[in-house]
Amino acid sequence: MSTSTAPAPLGTPIVQPIHHSAAYAFETLADARAVFAQRAGGFTYARTGNPNVAALEAEITRLEHGECAVATASGQAAVTLALLSLTGPAKDAHAVVSSRIYGGTVDLLTDTLADTGLEVTFADPRNPDEWEAAVREGTRVFLLESIANPLTELPELEAIAEIGHRHGAVVVVDNTVATPHLYTPGAHGADLVIHSATKYLAGHGGPLGGLLVDTGRFDPTRDPERWPWLTRRQHRWGGRSPREVYGPKRALLGVARCKYLNDLGPCMGATTAHEILQGISTLGVRVERQTATAQRLASTLSQHPAVARVHHPRFTGARQAALLEAGGYRGAGAVFSVDLRGAPEQVEQVVDALRLIKLAANIGDVRTLVAHPASMTHCRLTPEQFEASGITENTLRFTVGLEDEADLTADLFQALSVIAPARSPQVPA
Repeated sequence: MSTSTAPAPLGTPIVQPIHHSAAYAFETLADARAVFAQRAGGFTYARTGNPNVAALEAEITRLEHGECAVATASGQAAVTLALLSLTGPAKDAHAVVSSRIYGGTVDLLTDTLADTGLEVTFADPRNPDEWEAAVREGTRVFLLESIANPLTELPELEAIAEIGHRHGAVVVVDNTVATPHLYTPGAHGADLVIHSATKYLAGHGGPLGGLLVDTGRFDPTRDPERWPWLTRRQHRWGGRSPREVYGPKRALLGVARCKYLNDLGPCMGATTAHEILQGISTLGVRVERQTATAQRLASTLSQHPAVARVHHPRFTGARQAALLEAGGYRGAGAVFSVDLRGAPEQVEQVVDALRLIKLAANIGDVRTLVAHPASMTHCRLTPEQFEASGITENTLRFTVGLEDEADLTADLFQALSVIAPARSPQVPA
């Protein structure tokens, strides 16, 4: 019979192990009681957190220079939790929202959350005066994107944030397209930052997840009557207020996690958090290359006879270029759109002729993708919303991956020959 023992470990893992457990055990009932009553820290059930999810939340908090974060099952869930936490039981809840925004967010706001009584006014993110004019007594949220999807407009964020704060609104910025590698909205007035972590943070088109980051700017105790569900004592919090339980700068995400995430259940799993963290480890390398390739492709297509207009901050006017240079951006991201000449039927033929570039409703993948927003991501907009969005039936959105630029250029030029043949330029090796 062998009497040997297993050797002592010579080191520790450099990659966090995956913690697959739905529940967490306690040594004593007193320990369990304290954690469940939120009088002590710890994990209770994986719906509200686990070690892998907590590590991801800590990492995105660091990248966004924030106070704390909550991970969710998707970017859409992150937007939902933010809006529910900010509007609460308010009977007059109103949000001012960018008219240049992801179509799924429009669906959420004007259909599903409209059923709760939330009212929405859309405003152009390039025109702060529209945001000022849209404010009313019940306005609690300003929502916009740091780089708009799909037309990539840059917002006048600092001016819009000043208006929102002056009127007591919380400024929520979706930073999915930019990523914290290119832009940190909290440095320019954002109170909350949202990510669809599915996109550039994960980076490979696999895991689905969302993140909500509190930058530490919002303090409900400055106007407690406006935010009673964050500042008043309630039975749910053991006779305390969320402000008392979590502190004034963490009360909002405390409610997001321990009320809405817990009750509605759009939680992130351990494996998903692990995969997104692995993606973040290469974020800078990927985004730098994708951004550079996207700008060169946009420049090339701006000269193509089949292209009527390129939507990219570098090529859409002096003000957008100025914001890109002096507005805190390190780049314009890897998404751009084009308006093609010709009939919509020809646009469809161009899409179908693409070989390397795949037709899919996603961004941030290592593979280059194309989408037709009018038929896909923004297909449920009303005629008025569609017109305000700036999208047309001839708009195509591209999200650039890591393929060779010459291969992408060749694929684009052979597909665009449906409308107007042109010679593909020589791309430097």
